[in-house]
This record gives sequence, structure tokens and C-alpha cells, in this order.
Amino acid sequence: MGFIVFLVVFIIIILATGLFTVRQQTAGIVERFGRFKRVAGAGLNFKVPIIDRVAGRVSLRVRQLDVRVETKTNDNVFVFVVVSVQYFVPPDKVVDAFYKLQNAEAQITSYVFDVVRARVPLIKLDQVFEAKDEIAQAVKLELSQTMDDFGYGIVKTLVTDIDPDAKVKASMNEINASQRLRVAAVEQAEADKIRVVKAAEAEAESKALQGKGIADQRTAIVNGLQESVTEFKQNVADTTAHDVMNLVLMTQYFDTLKDVGLSSNTNTILIPHSPSGMNDISDQLRSAMITANEVNKSSSTPHSRSQKPKTNRSTTK
Repeated sequence: MGFIVFLVVFIIIILATGLFTVRQQTAGIVERFGRFKRVAGAGLNFKVPIIDRVAGRVSLRVRQLDVRVETKTNDNVFVFVVVSVQYFVPPDKVVDAFYKLQNAEAQITSYVFDVVRARVPLIKLDQVFEAKDEIAQAVKLELSQTMDDFGYGIVKTLVTDIDPDAKVKASMNEINASQRLRVAAVEQAEADKIRVVKAAEAEAESKALQGKGIADQRTAIVNGLQESVTEFKQNVADTTAHDVMNLVLMTQYFDTLKDVGLSSNTNTILIPHSPSGMNDISDQLRSAMITANEVNKSSSTPHSRSQKPKTNRSTTK
């Protein structure tokens, strides 16, 4: 009876030590007497107790390694380049990944340092930012060819950061700010030029329209005076053109006084506005108009030029 109990307990222990589990996306390495036996997949697995053992487990997930490399550019500027390497172990190369490399991350880091320090010193700092995809592609090509022999696959390599010295970054920002200020000054000057040109064009057009308005106004005044004189002579008997002109002049004179009184900002000129003053003003205007008519008549006659010097001599005498 005791032997049976012992046998049952022994079998339970053997079974307990022979069973093991492997997590999802993980491969187990089973060795027998120190020699590779097989790869255990995910789930419940069995190994021969005492004879077999689980030497280790290899993750099949995609992992990422960030490598920070310090190097210098072609224009002797030291920068820190951060390269992110995404790698994994293919299921058919679990054995190679487990036995061939003791430290896969150290191996990857060495190759990243080698590629970055071979590429970046050939280009200038400004070109490093533009060529980051080429650097990442070169790292991936080198790692893919090398790490495949060790059982690792490279998914992607990314240059995630390019960090120059703080003084260099400050200088680059100042250069960029100066260039932008120069562009802004040029644009501001062009805008000022356009405003000045447009203002000059507007002023010229305004002067032209103003001159045309004054000319039209004077033409309308002359036409209106002519119509007023004609109608007044026809409607009022025994009136002469002299009487009509005096009435028109007095009317305009009082209209002017009214406009001056209504505006507080008008510069006024004090002139006599008594009846005698009005007579003087009308006489002066009438004399000027008569003289102008005489000049026009004399200039239109064929012998006006020969007679004019004689008139001047008699007047002088």
C-alpha cells in the first residue's frame, strides 16, 4: 500500500516537473543534456523530467532600441543623432537568435554607431536634417544584411532626433530670424511703394476731375448768365444789358455774404457793401468786360495791328 502511494506521488511530481507553459508571441528553447532539442510553441508543453530543461525563452514581438550617437558634421559641428531601430525574431530563426548572439542590443548599437559616424561627417549640418531619411535607410540596409545571419529581422530604422550644441542652435535661430526680418523689410518697402504710387495716382486723378469740375462750373455759370440776361430783357420792357448785369452781380454778392456767414471756418475779406460800393464794383466789372470786348473786336479786324501803335502815341501825348 505504501509503495503504491509512493509511486503515485512520484508520478505526480514527474508530471508536474515535465509540464510547462509558453506565453503567446514567445518561443521556448528546450535542451536535453545541454544540447538543443526543440522549440516549444505557445501554450502547454511537455518535457522529459530530469532529462530535458527549458534553457530560455525568446520574444517574437517587435522591439525598439533607441541609439544616441554623438558625431560631427563636415563643417565641424558636433551633433547628437538618435536612431530608433525596430527589430524582431522570425519564428523560423529562433534558434539562431538564441544561440548566436549573447547581447543583440549591443550588437545593433555597434552597427548604428558605425553607419552614423561614417555618413554624417561627409555632409554639413544643414544637410543632416535633409538627409535623415538617407541615414536611416543606410542604417537599415547595414543592419538587415548583418543581423539576418544572427536570426534578427529589421522592420524599420528612424532618425528621430538631431540635436546640435545649444550655441549652434541659437546661432541658427538668429540667422533664420535675420533672413526673415530682411524679407519682411523688403515686403514692407514694396507695400510702402505701392501705397505712395496709388496715392499719387489718386491725387492726379482727383486733380484732373477737380479741374474738369471747375471748367464745367464756369461754363454753366456763363450759360446761366447769358440765359438770365436774355430772359430778363424779353420779360421786362425798357431794360438794358447793363441793368441786368447789375442785378445779377448784386444777387451773387449777397449770396456770397450769406455763404460767408453760414461757415465758421471761412476766411473772410471785408469789402464795402453799401449801395455806392455796389455801384463801384459793378462799374469796375462792366469796364473790364467792355475793355475785353473792345480788345477782342480790335484783334479780329485786319488793320488793328497797324492802327494800335498810332492810338498809343496819341494817348501818350
